[in-house]
Amino acid sequence: METLRSIVQNNIATITFSRPQSLNAINSTVFTELNAVLDDLEKDPDLKVVILTGEGKAFVAGADIAEMQKKSPAEAKVFSETGHKSMERIEEFKVPVIAAVNGFALGGGLELALACDFIIASEKAKFSTPEVNLGLIPGFNGTQRLTRAVGPGYAKYMICTADMINAEEALRTGLVQKVTSPEELMQTVVGIAENIASKGPDAVKAAKRAINYGLKNGFVKGSENEQNEFSQQFNEQGKEGMTAFLEKRKPDW
Repeated sequence: METLRSIVQNNIATITFSRPQSLNAINSTVFTELNAVLDDLEKDPDLKVVILTGEGKAFVAGADIAEMQKKSPAEAKVFSETGHKSMERIEEFKVPVIAAVNGFALGGGLELALACDFIIASEKAKFSTPEVNLGLIPGFNGTQRLTRAVGPGYAKYMICTADMINAEEALRTGLVQKVTSPEELMQTVVGIAENIASKGPDAVKAAKRAINYGLKNGFVKGSENEQNEFSQQFNEQGKEGMTAFLEKRKPDW
């Protein structure tokens, strides 16, 4: 891979964006390679969690402006569609995906983090949607996911001012779920991933599906779908989990 690295340990995959010379900026190659890695990971029946992070002082510092500047409106539409598809792959991926934000998550980098199931940030993390500084707007579903994460008022504030916020402010607004020291970031994220990996695998996947379905289809349909997902967990894993609880032992998934 030219733009990222991927490793799987203990059923947890870590994907590291690795273009430190450009602060891991997203270009077409990044999308292509990310999709290829996700394709491979999708085939792993034992995979429990995926972690996304960045090399150096950035998570991902936006899209590659040098590449975008040359695009026509039609080419920009294709680039946006490509980005949307990659973000949706992350959002709909079969297991939870955690963003470990070590530094700058700007523009497309913030959109990438928002596509993950939740965000754990270093105290050095910085977040911004700076597209209006370039005469643009977020193009990888940022207007939609940011609004759902922090509410319409704060999303409009971030997007229209392009102001950069720190990890503490991101935690206050609900953009991120936990903040750690830079030295403890990956240890903390791996610990969270291991905790998730210890739970019922089918149940974790079903919970993610149910939440996503409800967000896209509304409360009533989401509630109906939850009933279906709930009932389907009364399978071999569900029975084992309940039996282990009654027998006061750890379940054997």
